[in-house]
Amino acid sequence: MSHRVMSVAGAFYPDSCQEINRYISKFNSIKIENPQPKFDPKAIIVPHAGYIYSGFTANEVYKLIDKTKFKRVVVVGPSHHFYLRGASVALYSDYDTPCGVLPIDLDYSNRLLDNHKILTHIDSMHHEHSTEVQMPFIKHYMPDIEVVEIVYGDIDYRDLAPILQEILDEAKTLLVISTDLSHFHSLQKANQIDNICIQGVANLDISLLNSGCEACGLIGVKALISVAKESQIIDYRTSYDASGDSQRVVGYLSAISR
Repeated sequence: MSHRVMSVAGAFYPDSCQEINRYISKFNSIKIENPQPKFDPKAIIVPHAGYIYSGFTANEVYKLIDKTKFKRVVVVGPSHHFYLRGASVALYSDYDTPCGVLPIDLDYSNRLLDNHKILTHIDSMHHEHSTEVQMPFIKHYMPDIEVVEIVYGDIDYRDLAPILQEILDEAKTLLVISTDLSHFHSLQKANQIDNICIQGVANLDISLLNSGCEACGLIGVKALISVAKESQIIDYRTSYDASGDSQRVVGYLSAISR
């Protein structure tokens, strides 16, 4: 038995299950007028910063998921620390979270590995926060579900897109695309840049995303947008909402797709 161990617990999110539940309860107690979903999501886009900054935006879309419709979740995010040409799929038995383990769907992970030459398994790629910060949300809302983790590096979105298409076509599989938006601009500039991303996602417009969207997970976003039939923005905000710092702002988006 091998575990995908936690790498950023206690930093990006609490290392205590009680504290994670407290965060999520606080998020759910805040009532805002976000749009109602127009369709049942088959994929979601979520941020991956520390919960104090982006957790609310992520939670706004996780709480919409009907857990009875899915048997597995595939989480796809960019590597921030290690270089890889292609992408790596986690081949461990389970995934540790502060609230208990999530089983990894090894059969499905190996099937993806067999079907796509750009996929490999590199252990160092799986100490990545962009994917890991999603797992406590998944454990909270879908406690018995199986997970798959894919971390991509240097890859063209058009090479990632066939993998995402296969995942979208798979019955009872939810796809999670992890990204933050612009980094360290003024609040006004961040809003302007992030609006390009928002409109590109909402309108499934790759050319718009190419015209100035700044997102660390832009490859994954573009790959999803290129194969999705429909997308809807659920929440957008920035680190300013939590920090009050309007000079070095990071943007966060959550959306649903199918």
